[in-house]
Amino acid sequence: MILKSVRQNKFKTCLIVTLFFIIIGLFIYFLSLWLFESTYIAVIIGVLVSILMSIGSYYNSDKIVLKLNHARKATREEFLQLNVILESLCIGANMPVPKLYVIDDEALNAFATGRNPKNSIICITTGLLNKLDKYELEGVIAHELSHIRNYDILLATITVVMVGFVVIISDLVTHSFIYRNSDNDNKASAVIMLIGLIFIVLAPIFAELMKLAISRNREYLADAKAIELTRNKEGLINALKKLSTDDNELNNVNKATASLYIVNPLKKKKVRNSLWSTHPDIQNRIIALENIK
Repeated sequence: MILKSVRQNKFKTCLIVTLFFIIIGLFIYFLSLWLFESTYIAVIIGVLVSILMSIGSYYNSDKIVLKLNHARKATREEFLQLNVILESLCIGANMPVPKLYVIDDEALNAFATGRNPKNSIICITTGLLNKLDKYELEGVIAHELSHIRNYDILLATITVVMVGFVVIISDLVTHSFIYRNSDNDNKASAVIMLIGLIFIVLAPIFAELMKLAISRNREYLADAKAIELTRNKEGLINALKKLSTDDNELNNVNKATASLYIVNPLKKKKVRNSLWSTHPDIQNRIIALENIK
């Protein structure tokens, strides 16, 4: 089951990176063609920019996510128990120990990011640390470790960053329409406007693709595998119960990174059992865990 999930996630990641490469390449090509009026220059610039952005996203997506969420390192001196729990679980799972980060926030939440088990990160809020006991913390950390083992983190993090790039480009093009000089060539203006309209349409579509690619089933699988690691389903069940009653919304969370968290951090915008939701209903997750024999 895990091997099948890993293969599927790797395939989806390759597909998303390829689509991103093509779309960004075409955008840069048309933009360069408009600026330089040379097909050869446009092709070279388009390919180079796409390669650099794709590589940059793959290797730096975790850093981008941490910065967006204002996370800081969870040193062993400051967070000894948290580090010990993680190290113990990693020994039991026979996997590398991820780097630990925390977010100074009263909301109860956590996420994992990175590109593979050797280059992975687990980040939790200080609110989670303060309100969960040892066994509940174990359950949450084991859940995030399961995402790492399944390569969910690669798919989720890459998709978040790719969507962010498309949205930013869409906004830039939209603003360029407003401030363009009306004396510019009409044909060039029409081409740029067409590209801009395409990206305006693509931005929300990519956002929805992100939610669909990061299947809700991955949460159920990570929950189940967490129980295998801890051999204590009550820990994760009790943790999810506390998370379900927490009304605090993360201060620095945004729609782009919300899908990475163990539960939906956008409390005020949560839609229960929505077809497009990246998170299954917490009560359904608890029921599924209670049914595990």
